[in-house]
This record gives sequence, structure tokens and C-alpha cells, in this order.
Amino acid sequence: MFQTALAEAAKQAEACLIGAIDALPPGNVRDGMRWAATGGKRLRAFLVLESARLHGVQPDQALPAAAAIEAMHAYSLVHDDLPCMDDDDLRRGRPTVHVRWDEATGVLVGDALQSLSFDLVSQAGDADHPARRVRLISELAVAAGAGGMVLGQAQDIAAETAPAPLNLTEITTLQSNKTGALIRWSAMAGPVMAGADPNPMQSYATALGLAFQIADDILDVTGDSAKMGKKLGKDSGAGKATFVSLLGLDGARKRADDLIDEAEAALAPYGDEGERLRQAARFVVSRET
Repeated sequence: MFQTALAEAAKQAEACLIGAIDALPPGNVRDGMRWAATGGKRLRAFLVLESARLHGVQPDQALPAAAAIEAMHAYSLVHDDLPCMDDDDLRRGRPTVHVRWDEATGVLVGDALQSLSFDLVSQAGDADHPARRVRLISELAVAAGAGGMVLGQAQDIAAETAPAPLNLTEITTLQSNKTGALIRWSAMAGPVMAGADPNPMQSYATALGLAFQIADDILDVTGDSAKMGKKLGKDSGAGKATFVSLLGLDGARKRADDLIDEAEAALAPYGDEGERLRQAARFVVSRET
């Protein structure tokens, strides 16, 4: 059930996002945006659409928000791959944008995807409830900015030259910002659009986002780079702390499993209707990519 829903969410969100990109003036920036926005698991889009379904939000009102978060995520990856950041040449099994074109194009593509994200999210939700729409836009800005994802990226860069590796509390905070902020926004988008209580979805997504990052750290050690579509082992090779380096493989797996239990418990108010989200949580720690 979950895999079918994930595939359908990916199809719908990508069609919406690519359609918006294709409507832009032609050139390297548009081509790079299309390149960067193609592929991926689309877990964030799924969380938007599923949380919207749980709260009675119409699919056509939720879809722009699903496309928006994928545009924001794509922007973050394009900039994260730049030589001044993580300096990666492979993403989703293909050359990164700055490798396929050049570094300046990579910067501009990321900028344009971020702008497009806000354009798309401004079309989400019910136009008869402008305050909800404004809240959705405002919370995306916070999640993506210097109090959320960008803060996490800055913390990650600072860790590279820190005199000592981060401890468990510090790495948890970093990843809660860098990875978790956009995942939390995705899961909370449904109740925000519906004017409902977002706290259960926030609790679910906080645990889910951290489990997602722990699974990434595990895959960085045990995964197949061909399946992952990117280079593995860069963090450990650079001496950076990860959940695996701090907890060991078994300890990291145990922590991820405990977080999934927390995520599932947070879904209690939704009863059987929350089953797809429970399956999504289990997917996060069992995936191979």
C-alpha cells in the first residue's frame, strides 16, 4: 500500500514540478533545474499529500505544496554538491549540476529552484483561507532558512574544521536542522492547510527525520554506491562524526528502530487511517537507497 502511494505521489509531484519548470524561459538555468528536479524518492512530497489526505485537504490543493517541497529539496542538493560545500560530482546516479554545466550555473539553478518553491507553495491550500496559506509559506521559509536547513548545513561545514568531532547531542541537533526541518514541514503541511492541530504530525516527523538520517549514516557504511547514486564514506573519510561512528552499527540501528516506534506512537490519533505513514516510517529504516 505504501509503495503504491509513494510511487503515485512521486509521479504527481514530479509532473507538477517539471511542468512549472518547463514554463520558464529556455536556457541553462531552466535545463539545470529540470536536471536537478528529476528523480529521487519523493518522500517529502508523499508526506505532504498523505498528511493532506488525513486532514481532508483536496489533492489539487495539496499538490502545489508537494511540488514546492521537492523544489526546495532539489535546491538544497544542488548547493550542497557545489565545490565550496560538499564538492560532489554525482547525484542520483548522474553528474551534479555544476559538473554537467558549471559552478555559476549550479548556484543560479539552486537559487531559481528555491524561488520556484515559494511560487508553488503560494498556490497551495484553500484560497478562501489566506491565513493558512500565509502560515504554510512562512513556516517553509523558517524550515529552509537560517533557523532550519541552512543552519544545519552551516553546522555541518563548521564540524569539518572543529577541534573535536561532534558529540551525540550536537550531531542530533545538526541533523534535526539539516535533514529534519524540511521533513517536519512536509508532514505538518496537511494540518496547516486544514487549520487542524499539527502537533501529532510534528512529533511523527521529528522522529522520522532523525531515523531517516541515521539510516543514511548506516547506508554510508553498508550501502552500494551504484544503488545510492552517489559516493559513500565521505563523512567518515573526513573524520566527521556520524551516528554510526558515535553509536556503532548495532547501536545506530537500535536508535533508528526506537525512533520508528516513537513515530508510530505519534500516529495514534489517526487510528487505522495512519497506516500508510506507519509503513513510511518502516520504509525509512529498511530502504537500500
